[in-house]
Amino acid sequence: MKKIAMLPGSYDPVTLGHVDVIRRAARIFDSVHAVVMINAEKAGSGMFLPDERLEILRCACRDIPNAKCALCYGLASDYAEENGVSFIAKGIRNPTDFDYEYGLAQIMKKFSEGIETVFLPADPSYLYISSTYARERIRHGCDLSDVADAETASLIEELFRKK
Repeated sequence: MKKIAMLPGSYDPVTLGHVDVIRRAARIFDSVHAVVMINAEKAGSGMFLPDERLEILRCACRDIPNAKCALCYGLASDYAEENGVSFIAKGIRNPTDFDYEYGLAQIMKKFSEGIETVFLPADPSYLYISSTYARERIRHGCDLSDVADAETASLIEELFRKK
């Protein structure tokens, strides 16, 4: 049986830290699904629209052969069931991330007992990078080389200029 993991997130936008976790999960699991989760109540509130987030995520994951990028407007548990996912993989930067993600893992167990959550500690070189940090750098026209690879950064800048 294939081990399929899901990496749900807002990815607004995806960062080098996200890609590092996706890449590491891809070495552990047969297939990984990096899934842009869309909260219907906040769908228009991010820096990038859902389709733009997906485009950026696909660019960032272009060289991870067993990674699939997708959108989900519903529950993570429904996506998992529909796509044969049995693991949720989450990156953890600090104790605050752990506390939050641990709570979500317990909620996921209520929805689907067959899904295990796996925590991957962040690479120390990405500890300070968050999507919030990335959005601030984008808004102020800063260099994005510490946020995304060159091709992904270029796409982010292009999409932001169109706004």
